[in-house]
Amino acid sequence: MLDEEIKKARIQAMKDHNRNVSDVLSIVMNKVMLAKIDKREKGQELTDADVISILQKTEKELFDERASFEKAGRPEKVKELDEQIDAVKKFIPAMMSEDEIKEVIMSLPDKSIGSVMKHFKTNYAGKCDMKLVGEVFKRI
Repeated sequence: MLDEEIKKARIQAMKDHNRNVSDVLSIVMNKVMLAKIDKREKGQELTDADVISILQKTEKELFDERASFEKAGRPEKVKELDEQIDAVKKFIPAMMSEDEIKEVIMSLPDKSIGSVMKHFKTNYAGKCDMKLVGEVFKRI
């Protein structure tokens, strides 16, 4: 599971005395643990797609924070945040391209918008931008 890989990377960052990376991975692990608890209360299991979603949200938060420090003229904090963003990005899978999305849509037997979106949400969660899927679908 992806959360195990993040734990291992956090431990390695701690061994390497890289506090910046270990801090951000600790934050991610805390969010993952909270999500596990929420899922457990609902009788569900945490999936890799859920972890990817947490990573993507964390990455967006770091980008927003980076922009604020860039405006404030704090290059040392921008550099720290760049390192944290890189650490988080390592665990986010590459997003599907428009061509790959189109190929999957064309291979589906039912090409209605509802079934296409459901297929992508179920099978490709975290690996494609749902907005892009909708745009590609409209162009077909």
